Amino acid sequence: MAGRLDPRSWDRFWRILLAIVAVGFAVRIAYVVLAKFDEGVAADQVFYSAAANRLGNGGGFIEPFDPHPPPLIGSDPAADHPPLTIIVLAPVSFVFDDVANPQRITMAVLGTFTVLALGLLGREVRGDRAGWLAAGIGAVYPNLWVNDGLIMSETLAALAVTLALLSAYRFRRRPEVATAAVLGGLCALAALARAELVLLLPLLALPVTVWVPWRRGALAWHPVVAAFGVAALLIGPWVVFNLARFEEPTFLSTNDGIALLGSNCEGVYSGPDTGLTDLTCLSGNPEGDQSVDSKIYRERAFDFIGEHTGRAFVVAGARVGRTWSVFRPFDMLEYNEGEARERWVTALGLVFFYPLVALAVYGVVVMRRRRRSTLWPLLVPAVIVTMASAVTYGQTRFRVPAEPSLVVLAAVGLAALASAAVGSQTSRRAPVSDPTRSSG
Repeated sequence: MAGRLDPRSWDRFWRILLAIVAVGFAVRIAYVVLAKFDEGVAADQVFYSAAANRLGNGGGFIEPFDPHPPPLIGSDPAADHPPLTIIVLAPVSFVFDDVANPQRITMAVLGTFTVLALGLLGREVRGDRAGWLAAGIGAVYPNLWVNDGLIMSETLAALAVTLALLSAYRFRRRPEVATAAVLGGLCALAALARAELVLLLPLLALPVTVWVPWRRGALAWHPVVAAFGVAALLIGPWVVFNLARFEEPTFLSTNDGIALLGSNCEGVYSGPDTGLTDLTCLSGNPEGDQSVDSKIYRERAFDFIGEHTGRAFVVAGARVGRTWSVFRPFDMLEYNEGEARERWVTALGLVFFYPLVALAVYGVVVMRRRRRSTLWPLLVPAVIVTMASAVTYGQTRFRVPAEPSLVVLAAVGLAALASAAVGSQTSRRAPVSDPTRSSG
């Protein structure tokens, strides 16, 4: 790997990479300007945009609107989702006076940094060519740039996961305490973007910081302590804040109850909506604070699961199939419109997705054949996405944390195919010696 990171090739690598990043930025800005400017917010965007406006105006983490009729300005503590997206957008709301367009532009810029991070991750995994290819795919891949025109958590989740994977591979190359601390911090930021990504800590940070030093014959706990210490410093204040202000114990968010109950009721356990979510199942609001509501929703969901145990496993499979676009994928054309994702974007995403999966599978084969390649960190986000979908519901945007791995593995596959093609051409052009000629 050291040869691939030769500083003499760094300038050329960066020139090409930054050109690709510029294309990625242009794609995202074009989507925002041409398709999203002055568009109303819908679905979870309503909360993220309004909560950022509320925080930017000094209101704190309070419900931006009253969830119980009649609609009023909220006054209860809010943790509908983890806080990172709201915190990032709050200064934008403060400067631009609660306008959605600057929030969208901000997300587009952050999404462009994901393209850059994908290039660096691809280079770390398989060299310059894989880095350029990973950035190039990330620049134009619809299932990434569509998030960057919306005011939701997926953009920051993709960026944090990509950077966490990059740190994991860099720690593998040089297992230093500082790199471990960065890895733990990035895993924590990912969890503060999407709650299920807290699993990056036990599934990525812990194995990396234990396994790599152990393989080198120098098992030490310093990297583990550094990684989890920094993670605790970042996540801890939010957890303590929630424990102090909610009636029921609350850690990262209060959204688990809604997700569970909406995904475990009659309408989504059979028929064409199997594996989706149905928020009409939440009828009859308990009207407590969010933590109380969430607890009641969880209890209702578990009661329903207990009464439909056999069916629950089938539905879990349908959820996973929807997230990975192998079960009724065309349903998402209509379903995603409810989240302000245009039908044509969802269709284009499907066109890109299946060839990308095929290339990613080949990338896995390539990395498995080369014993020095470390594959498993790239598989961790897919494991987390699959687990989260199985217990909540199926939706292609839930796949976003695993998309960076998919892009990088596809880039590894493409790079291997390109190398094989170049090698084949070289061998055909090489002069063939005449066996009839004598050397003496």
